[in-house]
Amino acid sequence: MRTLIRAAFLAAAALTALAAPAAAELPDLGGREVVVVTENAYPPLQFVDPATGAAIGWEYDAMAEIAERLNFDLVIENSSWDAMIPAVSESQYDIGMTGITIRDDRKEKVDFSDPYMRSEMRMLVRADEDRFTDASSFAAFEDGLIGSQAGITPFYVAVYDLLDGNETNPRIKLFETIGAAVQAMRAGDVDMVLTDSTGGEGYVRANPDIFKIIGEPLGSEEFGFIFPKGSDLLAPVNAAIAEMKADGTIAALDQKWFVDYEMGQ
Repeated sequence: MRTLIRAAFLAAAALTALAAPAAAELPDLGGREVVVVTENAYPPLQFVDPATGAAIGWEYDAMAEIAERLNFDLVIENSSWDAMIPAVSESQYDIGMTGITIRDDRKEKVDFSDPYMRSEMRMLVRADEDRFTDASSFAAFEDGLIGSQAGITPFYVAVYDLLDGNETNPRIKLFETIGAAVQAMRAGDVDMVLTDSTGGEGYVRANPDIFKIIGEPLGSEEFGFIFPKGSDLLAPVNAAIAEMKADGTIAALDQKWFVDYEMGQ
């Protein structure tokens, strides 16, 4: 049995351990095909390794482990973030995964698994940034531009917690993916990307000379897999997540992807 990572170790990786519910006996899904959709744009949860071209990450490993424990045939397809929740809601896919924040408005369209991870909202900037150091100084830096995606948690935090509540504020520049926003920041087209600690720490660990995180956390969020409403896969996947928390597998994945993994190595 894998050893649980100490709480302090997880804090260093910008994650907070979730309480593990008691694991139940897992059902056998008899080898049925389960189609999972992802974005491949959110390191280290899921992304394309620049060194190998392979799609890898925390969620890939976790879903493969769940498939093995529940005995289903895992098929992974790709989609944009904008299309993902509507497509899962319409049962075009069985499960969606891309670091999706559990929110009440989304629960109206899809069912969420139990949370498998908790993360905090952070400010990702270029490593040489010295014009602002935290949320208040960024808000006062009137020329500062935020890179984000419409409809995701960082966008709403940018609008309502950092700026004036105006969703059309010209200081917010929208991109198709957070990855595109990060590249725009690297090129100097925006000054800061608001992201969760999961993605932000992934970028910093991969490129410590290019990116850094500043300021205090701006709240926290929990991630879950999404399912069509009423899916019969929800309870089995929740049981597998509970077992993986209890036996240390979740902690081992945190260790692998947030501490040990080096992009491109």
